[in-house]
Amino acid sequence: RRKGFEGAIEVIPQLGVDETHFARRDEAALRRELGLCETVIGFAGRLVPEKGILLLLEALAGIEAGWSLLVVGGGPLLGELRARLERPPFAGRAAIVPTVPHDQVPRYLNCMDILVLPSVAARHWKEQFGHVLVEAMACEVPVVGSTCGAIPEVIGEAGVVFPEGDVGALRSALERLLASPEERERLGRLGRQRVLERFTNRTIASRTHALWQRVLGGEVDG
Repeated sequence: RRKGFEGAIEVIPQLGVDETHFARRDEAALRRELGLCETVIGFAGRLVPEKGILLLLEALAGIEAGWSLLVVGGGPLLGELRARLERPPFAGRAAIVPTVPHDQVPRYLNCMDILVLPSVAARHWKEQFGHVLVEAMACEVPVVGSTCGAIPEVIGEAGVVFPEGDVGALRSALERLLASPEERERLGRLGRQRVLERFTNRTIASRTHALWQRVLGGEVDG
């Protein structure tokens, strides 16, 4: 639009979710196996600085009680992360699962009460979508994400968005959700609804088909 294009625009994700596979299920046994208790705050993704995992640790370090942490993923920060989680305030209340087959991801998402994607833009990178957000939302896990890249557009009104890189704002968002099971439940329902409306494989296929029908019919101006 800034360059003067006035034709139709359709923004369609490349990948959707299978809403029958990514759905809410009771994973209490897995939570116990992982040693998780209280309200579980989760992160799933590459363990690299731009995904904001260290920011999440800093935010949690300022919250005294009421939470445990589940990290699912691997990457260059795995060793540093393991060392930090062995020290207070994380010792005894955090678990790392480095490798999970994709068909098992819903199990671990369903161990979480809140999923956080605190991405921070790098010099040549911004969060393009944040697919784990829609996977968690499909499981009715409330999501918290930064303003990095496309995250706010993915979450919409169905989660909490905080200013990118702002540890205090992330901490405040987590404290509010930790204090309110009702709000977590409300956002979980909204997230599932948003996925069903916008981000299932069937919905994305339908929107893609409709776009190409318009293109082939000459309805989209170049």
